[in-house]
Amino acid sequence: MDPEFGVGMAPRKREPWRTTLLLAYQSLGVVYGDLSISPLYVYKSTFAEDITHSETNEEIFGALSFVFWTLTLIPLIKYVTIVLRADDNGEGGTFALYSLICRHANVSLLPNRQVADEELSTYKLECPPEVAGRSRVKEWLEKHKRLHTALLVMVMIGTCMVIGDGVLTPAISVFSAVSGLELSLSKDQHEYAVIPITCAILVFLFALQHYGTHRVGFLFAPIVLCWLLCMSAIGLYNIIHWNPHVYQALNPSYMITFLKKTRKSGWMSLGGILLCMTGSEAMFADLGHFSYSAIQLAFTSLVYPSLILGYMGQAAYLSRHHNFDADNQIGFYIAVPESVRWPVLVLAILASVVGSQAIISGTFSIINQSQSLSCFPRVKVVHTSDKIHGQIYIPEVNWMLMILCIAVTVGFRNTKHMGNAAGLAVITVMLVTTCLMSVVIMLCWHRSPLLALAFFLFFGSIEALYFSASLIKFLEGAWVPILLSLILLAVMFVWHYTTIKKYEYDMHNKVTLEWLLALGDKLGMVRVPGIGLVYTDLTSGVPANFSRFVTNLPAFHRVLVFVCVKSVPVPHVLPAERYLVGRVGPPGHRSYRCIVRYGYRDVHQDVDSFETELIESLATFVKLDALFRCSDAGGGGEEQRDSSYYERENALTVIGSNPLRRHLGLGYDDSHDGVSSAHDANAAGDGSANGMELAAAATGAVRKQVRFAVEMPRRSGGVEERMVEELREVCEAREAGTAFILGHSHVQTKPGSSLLKKLAVGVGYNFLRRNCRGPDVVLRVPPASLLEVGMVYVL
Repeated sequence: MDPEFGVGMAPRKREPWRTTLLLAYQSLGVVYGDLSISPLYVYKSTFAEDITHSETNEEIFGALSFVFWTLTLIPLIKYVTIVLRADDNGEGGTFALYSLICRHANVSLLPNRQVADEELSTYKLECPPEVAGRSRVKEWLEKHKRLHTALLVMVMIGTCMVIGDGVLTPAISVFSAVSGLELSLSKDQHEYAVIPITCAILVFLFALQHYGTHRVGFLFAPIVLCWLLCMSAIGLYNIIHWNPHVYQALNPSYMITFLKKTRKSGWMSLGGILLCMTGSEAMFADLGHFSYSAIQLAFTSLVYPSLILGYMGQAAYLSRHHNFDADNQIGFYIAVPESVRWPVLVLAILASVVGSQAIISGTFSIINQSQSLSCFPRVKVVHTSDKIHGQIYIPEVNWMLMILCIAVTVGFRNTKHMGNAAGLAVITVMLVTTCLMSVVIMLCWHRSPLLALAFFLFFGSIEALYFSASLIKFLEGAWVPILLSLILLAVMFVWHYTTIKKYEYDMHNKVTLEWLLALGDKLGMVRVPGIGLVYTDLTSGVPANFSRFVTNLPAFHRVLVFVCVKSVPVPHVLPAERYLVGRVGPPGHRSYRCIVRYGYRDVHQDVDSFETELIESLATFVKLDALFRCSDAGGGGEEQRDSSYYERENALTVIGSNPLRRHLGLGYDDSHDGVSSAHDANAAGDGSANGMELAAAATGAVRKQVRFAVEMPRRSGGVEERMVEELREVCEAREAGTAFILGHSHVQTKPGSSLLKKLAVGVGYNFLRRNCRGPDVVLRVPPASLLEVGMVYVL
């Protein structure tokens, strides 16, 4: 689940202990649902045919020792102690690490980076640039372009494995929980009951996704809390009743004895043991919704002890029981007292649903972030909550996940193969996090490369051991996440590669407005009433599709705005810093450029609020521009100094946080989900000479209104009249209507291109483009106002 808007933007503060306790309690249902249900299938996956449970108990004690030290070293020390501190303005996850690296070193492949982006309040650097600039590692990374690509591919691999985990975790969790019926049913009844019940629960789970988790989220934390307490109580009972000395198995020597006795089979069984840390990545990925102290408190005080007691209790029971039939060998439910088996079964199923819900929501979130970095085809994103920012639902992805989950459940029909598949996905994501974290330690924390190398070698070697044990089971289920990841990686890389090539094509074929103005005299260019919003990926120049449009149809709107919606490597952009506005050409041409900046976790606005804010930003810019010219003409002191902020980025200014706004009495309201309003407290009267009301054409009974305040120094002379005239033209253009001009692109390869490029770009990208959402859907453009301009890209 994602954070509420604004969480994580401010520096980390010490919160009251009551708030920490409340957040720690709430984190149980969101962060720890997946991790808490791992005891359902860890021992069963570990002892699935590879090794046997002998009378000496060396195998079960060795497995317990492995589980204990794995939980201690990876979730507790690596994540809670180290990785959680590498937050990006309070946000966590793979993209948070990648954005941190991209801000501290020029390694991003996205070509629309601007100097003004570094002025964002969330674009904070831990050390001054002159200190960070002395890093040889940074210089080496920036110098080699292939390393930039390798870094992005690594992030893509981690993303693909998270999506694969979204397929496998619900399947193995629900299947393991329902498998408790095997102790109460005959073999024939079990075979015909468990699979249909599991599939029915999965269908029900995915069918509820469009309602949003906020409707039932209040139940998540109590369910997980009850499950952890129940598991702890059963574990404690088994320890006391069956083997009080089981704690001796925590000695690391039992791991060596385990490997000596079982040899290759024991090494292969590590693929089942690693499932004990399934869901650890969620502690970092969901950091933005809670806080470091809350997640740390919940894990160290409740989740970690409960898991250890649960695993110790199972080992204590198994150390006194060795004779299991072929069908019911080792599992969670066999160690549950028969008198409470049915209540525990119901609670386990509910907990597995909660854990599955968390990974499904995380899958939606990471796909949405991939879209923001142009690494995933456009899909429809539905926001299911007006209050909680970031709770989203993606219909196409939801139904594909459901089909794949059911296919995995029906195809494998056992915990062993599902565990092999899920284990490889989990450990790959952890390896990616370890690699990225090593780079963050050097570039962002400015620590010694030796410290980063020590971190990489210590945790990387542990995870590499588990990775090798999972990979060796390729034919026994591990091929599933690899196949899914290869398909997703190909899709993401083709989409990202072609997007960059299209941007480079636009850069090489863009034209200047001077050329367009000179051509206008020859063609007899006509300006029609209204506002034309020309969407482009360029942050400068006139896009080629618009120049071709006006040369064939020499007419465009009276007010023209080149709109660039871009993502910056920060999780959130404050509403006051979202709009970067400037002129394109002379003031009389009424052409502007507006760069709209979003973070990778920001929600894109609906078209009504976006259009209103855009026009308000234009009006504010007109007044700022007039004040700048007035102060420049008067040679005036402080205003002259403040104007230096306005002169950056080729006269683009940040609307909402510009220092010159205080001279106009303009405030900025970032309430109501970031919907802003340029206003003046003195412009209250409708008939005021200093006030002007901008109203859109009425749609039914709804009329959108924006008030412009016109208050200029009297010394400005003709500047005020020109400003009022420009504002009046913007007002009249808005009343005449707004047209959204988007490029409708088709991509083809150059003659003589390689076969691989023809398949990837000419076939793969065009197939994805035709079968995914268009930019008009993503940008929420109303069909009645849409004007598409065809464009052929030859790459």
